[in-house]
Amino acid sequence: MSTAVLTVDLGAIVSNWRDLDARTNCETAACVKADAYGLGVVEVARALAGAGARHFFVAVAEEGVLLRKALGPAPRISVFSGHMAGDTELIRGAGLVPVLNSVDQMLRHVESLPGHSFGIQLDTGMNRLGMEGAEWAAIRDIALPQNPTLVMSHLACADEPDHGMNARQLLRFHEMTDGLEVPRSLSATGGILMGADYHFDLTRPGIGLYGGMPFVDARPVVRLDVPVIQVRDVSPGETVGYANTWTARSPGRIATISAGYADGLMRAMGAKATLHAGSSSVPVVGRISMDLIGVDVTGLATEPDSLQLIGRHQSIDTVAGFADTLGYEILTSLGARYRREYTR
Repeated sequence: MSTAVLTVDLGAIVSNWRDLDARTNCETAACVKADAYGLGVVEVARALAGAGARHFFVAVAEEGVLLRKALGPAPRISVFSGHMAGDTELIRGAGLVPVLNSVDQMLRHVESLPGHSFGIQLDTGMNRLGMEGAEWAAIRDIALPQNPTLVMSHLACADEPDHGMNARQLLRFHEMTDGLEVPRSLSATGGILMGADYHFDLTRPGIGLYGGMPFVDARPVVRLDVPVIQVRDVSPGETVGYANTWTARSPGRIATISAGYADGLMRAMGAKATLHAGSSSVPVVGRISMDLIGVDVTGLATEPDSLQLIGRHQSIDTVAGFADTLGYEILTSLGARYRREYTR
């Protein structure tokens, strides 16, 4: 084996979805955008559908088409980016539900696909996607008779439950939607964990399904084991990797492993990163290169055949901390060269 093995526990994903679902009294959808956060949308979505998920969210129409082929005609597939120019045939053919973000998208949708289902996204303060208050006020009486299936917004600071932005957005969402006879949605994973005030009629967890923060009770989902290509002795004064950034201070043993930034293991992890041989932590040395990483295995009793980056001893968020980033970025960056194995 010359490539790393990425093991995805579909049973853990289903367990995390059920756990989050049990915390609400409303419908729980599943966010499977970006190839199910890099873990394989076909396998992940089929497992979630088998567990009872009936509503899925993707980022763009092309993702929705792939998901429809995997799941068949029954589940609802909503598209966060709405109805973009050129999406009409994709939306029609795959039976997608665009979440419209602007007056322009509303006009495009009702003119090109009259009677076709749609949702509406409102901006409650994040200033990313959705109709702002004045835009919504201008189009509300036109949009509602078209029978939208959902009105939603998105929380900017849900991973910080005490942040004042959460309460402000909740109040604004109420102001913009109270009295509507349309299902409402405000929360992804973080909002679910903040309690019933944020749940409304539908939640749409993402990162929590895949074992990431802020869902501290999530079951781990991913394991990444990287094969060792070669182990060599280094003497004091010798360097490892590009630009001589690491110099041996004493005799040691360096393992070169078969992964790098082409596999999503970003250079920014650098010397902060560690891997594991069993329960033993071993540090990365030198720069992470495209296909290879040096690891100091001097303290190990035996030479390892592989080293583990993500797994029992290191979560995706721990690994993200090596690069001062988020678990989201680690997951969605995992490369195509891995041999993927799915367990239940």
